[in-house]
Amino acid sequence: MFETLSDRLTSVFSSLRGKGRLSEEDINATAREIRLALLEADVALPVVREFIARIKERARGEEVSKALNPAQQVIRIVNEELVEILGGETRQIRFAKNPPTVIMLAGLQGAGKTTLAGKLARWLSADRNTPLLVAADLQRPNAVTQLQVVGERAGTPVFAPEPGNGVGDPVQVARESVEHARRNNHNVVIIDTAGRLGVDTEMMRQAADIRDAVKPDEILFVVDAMIGQDAVNTAQAFLDGVGYDAVALTKLDGDARGGAALSIRHITGRPIMFASMGEKLEDFDLFHPDRMASRILDMGDVLTLIEQAQRTFDEAEVEKMASTIASDEDFTLDDFLQQMSMVRKLGPIGNLLGMMPGMGQMRDQIDGIDDKDLDRIQAIIQSMTPAERANPKMINGSRRLRIANGSGTQVGDVNGLVTRFFEAQKMMRKMKNGGMPGMPGMPGMGAGANRKKAKAQAKKAKKGKQRSGNPMKARQQEAERAAQRQRRQEEGGQTMPQLPPGLGGGAGQPQLPPGLGGPNMPDLSNFKLPKKK
Repeated sequence: MFETLSDRLTSVFSSLRGKGRLSEEDINATAREIRLALLEADVALPVVREFIARIKERARGEEVSKALNPAQQVIRIVNEELVEILGGETRQIRFAKNPPTVIMLAGLQGAGKTTLAGKLARWLSADRNTPLLVAADLQRPNAVTQLQVVGERAGTPVFAPEPGNGVGDPVQVARESVEHARRNNHNVVIIDTAGRLGVDTEMMRQAADIRDAVKPDEILFVVDAMIGQDAVNTAQAFLDGVGYDAVALTKLDGDARGGAALSIRHITGRPIMFASMGEKLEDFDLFHPDRMASRILDMGDVLTLIEQAQRTFDEAEVEKMASTIASDEDFTLDDFLQQMSMVRKLGPIGNLLGMMPGMGQMRDQIDGIDDKDLDRIQAIIQSMTPAERANPKMINGSRRLRIANGSGTQVGDVNGLVTRFFEAQKMMRKMKNGGMPGMPGMPGMGAGANRKKAKAQAKKAKKGKQRSGNPMKARQQEAERAAQRQRRQEEGGQTMPQLPPGLGGGAGQPQLPPGLGGPNMPDLSNFKLPKKK
């Protein structure tokens, strides 16, 4: 959804790269481009004005003028202000002291309330809660049936005493659902209410009556992120008519401009709590302002990728793969197939690559990735015998023809896979022995070779530092070494390769933005795989 905005901001920051000092003209030009990018993304005008004013004020301050790399400092400021507009901190659900916790969903028809109710129930169940879905939308045709189908897919029971389609009292259903949850030990109640195609008095009155009847702990306003500026107007109307505690954004995987997400928090003062990013029930999570800002600025979202992997991968699988890589045995096609199947569990490959920093510049290549290519690779490997997978060198011409016929592919596809696998196998050997350029050996791998190499380098360095027996020549050598050390210190900042915009620099450079490093980065040591029961 934020691709256009991300591309515009990335191009703006690339023009700042390499500037040792920012003039007033540079700051004004950058602010103008950011303003145009936000307006094109359908961000509300009052939000844009305040955002630009804060960026210009901070960009003219000492934190930029005295920085070693002013351009990266400006990018850091934009990142921080973007996080602030999106809500600052991640908003968590407030659970009731005495269960059940009642969560009421409100919003227009078509915003995705019913589907979001199922996603929320599944998300809560994964954290050992026992939610109950309540069918209080009795106006829309087949709304009750839809919720029952969604509840079955989510593995969550549905309280639906009335058939709907205009029959039944939604306020009474909501009231009875709370008592039903207490009797049946459900600690969370999710009430799906009716919506309309537009804001009207009857809808607001019904939602207010349900609110007064059940006294919900959380009221979530569900809004379609693709409706643009109208989302802000609708959010304000619901805030005035019913009131709500937080916002749930749906359809963030769409191709609209997405300015609603950047506007609602500022206009209404209510935080965005959840984000729905696809049609599947698992395409749902808490909304993290810092991670969303990082995605918009093409800095990636590595923490979400880590959490997603922890939820998906089995601990035994991870340990087995790690021990295979660390062993002295060669990487086989069976290992490759297992590794590929583990990655496939995380979702489409394009989505995974999109979470990596700097991938916005390769969006065309990422969009061209087809997951069916992985299916073809899997078919080719599974058409091999166990002996061929363990030792691909034995795959001669006749065997390749048989494998191609068995997998429904061409011989050229089999040749390409085998060739690429041998290259990957060679790379794995280099990694174990510390032979990759700029990469140390993996712990416990190739220790003997690494020690020999280090010993030879130390011997060579020692030999190179021998002093001459002639006192005058020795003093001259010492003076030359001192001059070289001085030059290296003075030119140290210039010889270091520049990191991409927003990713910080070396010593003396600004701290990385939240979520990518610096003091605000979460401790990754806490991300441990749950123990298998």
